[in-house]
Parts: sequence; structure tokens; C-alpha cells
Amino acid sequence: MIWDLLIAPFADFGFMRRALLGCVAVSVGATPVGVFLMLRNMSLTGDAMAHAILPGAAIGYLVSGLSLGAMTIGGLIAGMVVALASGFVARVTSMREDASLAAFYLISLALGVLIVSTKGSNVDLMHVLFGTVLALDNAALILLCSFASLSVFALAVLFRPLVLECADPQFLRSVSKLSAITHFAFLALVVMNLVGGFHALGTLMAVGIMILPAAAARFWASGIAGLIAVAALIAVLSSIIGLLLSFHYSLPSGPAIILVAGVGYCLSLIFGPVGGAIAQSLPRRTYET
Repeated sequence: MIWDLLIAPFADFGFMRRALLGCVAVSVGATPVGVFLMLRNMSLTGDAMAHAILPGAAIGYLVSGLSLGAMTIGGLIAGMVVALASGFVARVTSMREDASLAAFYLISLALGVLIVSTKGSNVDLMHVLFGTVLALDNAALILLCSFASLSVFALAVLFRPLVLECADPQFLRSVSKLSAITHFAFLALVVMNLVGGFHALGTLMAVGIMILPAAAARFWASGIAGLIAVAALIAVLSSIIGLLLSFHYSLPSGPAIILVAGVGYCLSLIFGPVGGAIAQSLPRRTYET
């Protein structure tokens, strides 16, 4: 019974094994980035950037069809253009970066949907928006694993300035020239992981595997290392459970994975020992001297 429910789908079907490997790669690469987005109060930035890659991926699709390379390059270019443009506007005008990013991402989202809907079919639009994690091939897996490895390496190199920027960005700007470099390098990591997640989960779902496990981990750990470890674990478990639900009940795999991560967040919100609802409602001990 347990074999048939939990192990047989991955043991007997190659597409399930490829989907699991792809989701694990996305989880390992994207969730640490999501933790830093959360710590820097930039969670909605990830959502904005996820939509910003859509027109580039759509143009890549129109040029070369469902080409992994064309859609990846198009998504990377579109995401970086939006990130750089929003930063430039924030520096030469009085508009804040989050407001300019929101404006650019809305334009990108509308443009991407327009391109796909006018030049493609409804099936093409569903592929771009929701991904095809059960149809990952070897080339896509190599890309996802490469992105995950590069992301982990870059975060290791940038770890100290990223932590300092989370704690006191003004201090980092005053004592080091790494502030701007760190900021834009981090945005590049966000874009890269969203493009990788886009191939598996689509543009609408990619940010979910980045943000939801990080938000859930907040209720189980307080240190940054603990947050990253717990977030990655939640993302991997959500991927496994979501894929199993998709296999047994014929559900769309991407939304199933993100909904499982959402359930994990809700349970963490209630039962988490670090600031969860139950933990906050318990009487606190007072010590008399």
C-alpha cells in the first residue's frame, strides 16, 4: 500500500523521476533566495519579477517554438531589463524602486499575455503561465541543476554582504562599495531562479516555490542558516507531495505543488514554535528575582 502510494510512481515512471529532480533543483536554488527576499522585505518583488520574464519567454517561444534555450535567454533578458530599468528610474526620479518595479512588471505582464494570446494558442498560454513539470527532458534538467548550483555558489560568495544589507543597508552603503553590486547581483539571482522555475512551474507558479517555503520557515527557525535549511526542506516535501497528488488524482502538477506549500505555510502559521499563533497565545513565563 505504502509502496503503491508513495514510491511506485517515482520508481516506475521516468517522467515522475525527472519531475522530482527538477523540483528538487528549483527548491535548492530558489528557496534560499526567497529567504533573503523575505528578510529584505522584498517578497512582492519576487512576484513582480516572475511576471516580468513573461514577454521575453513569449518572444523566445514565437521565434523558436518551445525551445529551452530561446525561452530561457528571452526570460533572462526581460527580467534583467525590468530590474535594471526600475532601479534606474528610482535613482534618477523621486519614485521608489518598488513602485517603479510594479509599473514595469504590469506592463511586462500585459505585453507577455498579449504576445502569447495573439500569436499562439490557449495551450501555448497555459504552458507559459503554468509550466510543464511532468514533461521535463534531460536538457531542462541540466539547465535547472546548473541554475541551482550557480545560485548556491553565488549566495555563498555574497552571504556576508547580503546578511549585512538585511540588518542595516545604510551601514553597508557607508562602509563598502559592495552595496550596489550586491543588490543587482541579488536581483540577477532572483531573475535566474524565476526563469529556472518558469520551465517547471510556469511564470505564475514559479514565485510560489520561492516565497511560500521561506515564509513558512519563519515560524520554525530564527537564524538565517536555519531559515534556509527549513525552507529548502519544506519546498522539497511540498514538491514530493504535490507530484504524488498530481499523479494519483490527475491534478495539474504546478498548482498542486504550490497549494501543498501553501498548506505548509498555514500549518506553520498556526503551530510554528517561533511566533506561530498557538505559541503567541500561550502564557509567557515570568521570572522573579
